[in-house]
Amino acid sequence: MAIRTILISFFATLAGVGSTFAAGLPQHAPTLTPEGFPFPISNSMVMVWMAAAIIILFAQVATRKMALVPTGLQNFAEWLVESLYNFLKGILGEHLVKRTFWFFGTIFILILVNNWIGLLPGVGTVGWDAHGHEHVSHPLMRGGNADLNMTLAMSLTFAVLWLYWAITENGVKGFFAHIFAPKGKFGGPMKIMMILVFGMVGLIEVASIALRPVALSFRLYGNIFAGENLLEGMMMLGLPNWLMWLPPLPFYFLELLVGVIQALVFMLLTAVFLKLICEHDDHDEDHAH
Repeated sequence: MAIRTILISFFATLAGVGSTFAAGLPQHAPTLTPEGFPFPISNSMVMVWMAAAIIILFAQVATRKMALVPTGLQNFAEWLVESLYNFLKGILGEHLVKRTFWFFGTIFILILVNNWIGLLPGVGTVGWDAHGHEHVSHPLMRGGNADLNMTLAMSLTFAVLWLYWAITENGVKGFFAHIFAPKGKFGGPMKIMMILVFGMVGLIEVASIALRPVALSFRLYGNIFAGENLLEGMMMLGLPNWLMWLPPLPFYFLELLVGVIQALVFMLLTAVFLKLICEHDDHDEDHAH
């Protein structure tokens, strides 16, 4: 992300728009509905709905004529689901992956499709100018994950589910014991000292848990927002219109890869956070076997 910021500043300077990158994608997602509309709809919301529609349509077409020996889209869909399932199984274990795969698999695919359709030509660059500048200040379409509201909503949804899964897997007593209780067996004065030490560590852990949604949302938002700004900045280097597409072309393919990586990182981090709070359950299962 730091390298991208440097590149953005560099190309913004070449384009003559200053270090603030005024010609880039606006941080605020403009609304497409008229003023006074009871339910404001932003351009990022429309892109998320489009991503959901693409996923639903793909699932419907891939499963329309199920065959014992899959071919075509059914084969690709089964390969994708099976690969994600096995990957998460290696992290979460057999029990947890059965409970939670619906969320982790869906969040990966949703983030990936959102990232990729945000790179379609015209997204972020076609719109209108509301400030008298030469660049588009209100794009008609904007990548869903380039809006902090979207990434924060996904992070908060995971936070709620994480709390539910953690309590149902550990019980209320086990949940708080996992955070605050001393790890290991102690006696005498050492036990009292360890209770105080692990109590302080537990408070730090609670603060860390509370900050996870913020870190998750800003990590995804920052990378996607910076990438889209980078591509737009390289199109404003003063080249003729018929050559504007050439400078960002290598980075365009890089952003396709970044879209996969960011979806994988978000899914991986959320899965690891859940595994950490439920880890001792898997040890109990291993001893039982």
